[in-house]
Amino acid sequence: MRFVYVIPVCLLLSACAQTVSRVDPGQQIDLSGRWNDSDSRQVAEKMIAELLNSPRYQEYAKQLGKKPAIIVGLIRNRTSEHIDANNYIKKFEVAIFNSNVADLIESDTFRDKLREERAQQQDFADPATIAQWGKEVGANLMLFGEMTSETDVLNKQRVVNYVTTLFLTDMETSKRVWYGQHEIKKYIRK
Repeated sequence: MRFVYVIPVCLLLSACAQTVSRVDPGQQIDLSGRWNDSDSRQVAEKMIAELLNSPRYQEYAKQLGKKPAIIVGLIRNRTSEHIDANNYIKKFEVAIFNSNVADLIESDTFRDKLREERAQQQDFADPATIAQWGKEVGANLMLFGEMTSETDVLNKQRVVNYVTTLFLTDMETSKRVWYGQHEIKKYIRK
């Protein structure tokens, strides 16, 4: 009698089992048609390359006489989807840092942590190793942006157009140095 109950339980458990496999993080996988890691990486790499190779940015750097220091500010998500803005911002920071054409300045959150540590060093660290006050590098430029999306739906079809717009602005003059947009359009059928 027990055997009869064990078989349905085993079948039920095996039907609910899942398999997990490792894949290359660079591999593009689109399960839902929503914004994903591949989209973030593609947009960040393309837009930062476009920014750093633009004649306006290059002219700015030439006039400055050194690598400009860039801080990535807020990139707002104005889409209807939940998109992790911090993860997206980090992809832009990585692209800037790895470019070797600009210096990356820490965000306000990290600067506050560094200042906290620097303050503690004044009281507790060996004077020969204390990080000095007033040595921070100020950003020349700040990168701002926003993401928007437009969705068109008919029956079991959906088209979503994601638009990322970025603004690179001079910190001292508030003059825009670069302005760019990148779009990703997805066609989803059910």
